[in-house]
Amino acid sequence: MKYKTVYPEVFANIEEWPIYKLHANREKFIDEIVEFCLEHYKKTRTPQQISDAIARTVYMEQIRMKEDPWRVDPPKERLFWKKIRKELAHKGLDGNEGPKSQATNEALLEKIIRMYAEEIVGHFKKGTFLFARKFLTAFFKRLLNTAAAGPLGTFWGSRKELYDKLRVRGPLEEVRQLAKKGTLVILPTHSSNLDSILVGYALDAVLGLPSFSYGAGLNLYNSELVAYFMNRLGAYRVDRRKKNPIYLETLKAMSTLSLKKGTNSLFFPGGTRSRSGALENKLKLGLLGTTIEAQRALLEEKSEQKIYIVPLIISYNFVLEAKFLIHYHLKRTGREKYLKTRDQSFSVPRIVKFIWQFFAAESDITLSLGKPMDVMGNEVDGNGISIDKFGNPINLSDYFILNGNLNVDLQREGEYTKDLSEAIVKSYFKDNVVLASHAVAYLAFQYLMAQHPDLDLYAMLRLPSDDFSIDLPVFERLLEAFQNLLIEMEKQGKMKLAEEFKESPANLCKTGIARLGVYHPKKPLKIFKNFKVQSEDYNLLFFYHNRLEHYGLEEKVNWILSTSVPLAGTNQ
Repeated sequence: MKYKTVYPEVFANIEEWPIYKLHANREKFIDEIVEFCLEHYKKTRTPQQISDAIARTVYMEQIRMKEDPWRVDPPKERLFWKKIRKELAHKGLDGNEGPKSQATNEALLEKIIRMYAEEIVGHFKKGTFLFARKFLTAFFKRLLNTAAAGPLGTFWGSRKELYDKLRVRGPLEEVRQLAKKGTLVILPTHSSNLDSILVGYALDAVLGLPSFSYGAGLNLYNSELVAYFMNRLGAYRVDRRKKNPIYLETLKAMSTLSLKKGTNSLFFPGGTRSRSGALENKLKLGLLGTTIEAQRALLEEKSEQKIYIVPLIISYNFVLEAKFLIHYHLKRTGREKYLKTRDQSFSVPRIVKFIWQFFAAESDITLSLGKPMDVMGNEVDGNGISIDKFGNPINLSDYFILNGNLNVDLQREGEYTKDLSEAIVKSYFKDNVVLASHAVAYLAFQYLMAQHPDLDLYAMLRLPSDDFSIDLPVFERLLEAFQNLLIEMEKQGKMKLAEEFKESPANLCKTGIARLGVYHPKKPLKIFKNFKVQSEDYNLLFFYHNRLEHYGLEEKVNWILSTSVPLAGTNQ
């Protein structure tokens, strides 16, 4: 398949970008968030419920500051919450809030919302963006050229196209056209802390789309260098430690107003990196629901602006944080059977090492865009018109009308959000590009489990590494049957396959194993000199195997293992 190198910019003038206009008057935007969120609380909660929400927020924040402090936390936040707690008006002896207490609590609520809004909303600086664009392109290309030239090459080695490594697939022209007609919401799967950088770079440098507002975990701001750029590139800060109701409402208000103003948005609906390595099959509904709320608000204003949802599936041959992520997953599911390990993945040396080895390897990262849809999960055509499964046009306002009037019904919109999440998950699996590395990892781990049917997962993962061994010719014959199964599933529209699946089983096997183990010192799979396929790290093999979970493959693969090829020549 040919990958287009680069598209021209949809809007060449950065000052025409919605994100630039939004941040040009940041203080006004924050004022709007405060007003929007405060009015929402007054309309949906009683004075007593507001008082309770403030009290609960103070309590949860005090616990957070004591048990989970971060270097990036504001130096005066303890004093802020101490004052809020002191000023919080308590209900009278009759159990009711008086007018004075009510006014005091509303003033406190406004202070808290404003403090959170100031924390969440970032900046977008044109000069910083232009510098970051040039720097990332030069940085990636220099690493690529030097790595490709090998240890004897020079830093200015032979030029290779960066975009051969960063492959973008899907309805690219359609997405570009929709960027001119409405607001794009890109919803990627999430495997690594590098996802935001790579996706943002690809959307700009390859697709030519205006910059997106995107959520960045506040923990990333512990690095001063990272914080400097994220604070100026349109990122909004998300502190996942904060689960209190006022913070979550402020975050949702920011997202709703940003979308309503036409700012393209990118966030990870899974909420965090996939710990198990599997594709997300359950999404967080908070920020996702703001797309529906913003669309309804636009319809109330009789605006023709539409919000378009675009799922995005990121496929890596190897993941920077894989070892930490799978340990975290196994610790959570296996409890005392696993020890906690620390996430050291987001250090500059580790990131440079990862990128170097990525460029030096015969590898690539695939970004697969799903079919665009409206906020109800309906597909849209090239003109942005919503269509049903029969190809008939749909009027979005009909979803919000009751008794002839367009109205607000939060319970109804909650159900719409669930429907949208299901449509996104379907796209994740349908448009997922399966790589050779995913296939060999899945097959090998299923083979390992078939050899030890009496062991549970955790006991099996503790087996000696040399306990798993299979003759290379036998593994290739098994892979041939699995390859045919995946090709048939692609024909049925259940997944997409990378180009290497057109190769012979022997080449597919060689490619998959070589690309799977590049970054890790201990290889998930390795071909030894005696033509045996073995694993040096079962945990990592399990992590990469999980990429093909939830496809209903287990029974079919077990049938392949038991009937397609005799298991002679294996060490059992």
